[in-house]
Amino acid sequence: MSDFNEFDQATRTELEAAAFRRLLSHLDDNKDVQNIDLMILADFCRNCLSKWLVSAAEERGERLDYEAAREYVYKMPYSEWKAHYQGTATPEQLAALDARQAKKNNQE
Repeated sequence: MSDFNEFDQATRTELEAAAFRRLLSHLDDNKDVQNIDLMILADFCRNCLSKWLVSAAEERGERLDYEAAREYVYKMPYSEWKAHYQGTATPEQLAALDARQAKKNNQE
């Protein structure tokens, strides 16, 4: 069995890309998982993934429109996803997110 770091850079990149596509597919299969829930638990959400794609493109000297990146991540226009799948954040979710952000800010 190989250690991940033993793979050549091209193979590592392909594996990372495959894992990212799998993550996107998993999120798409679990639309009931709200972005706020992801933010509370993992400090990232689908919008963060979109921003990271834009940033990665910029690092390579490419331009990627944020809305185009969101459409790739959400597999539909964000406005459509939001209308069909995004619920209203509960007071408990908002409080949990605020608590996470406060804890994060205190650690910095």
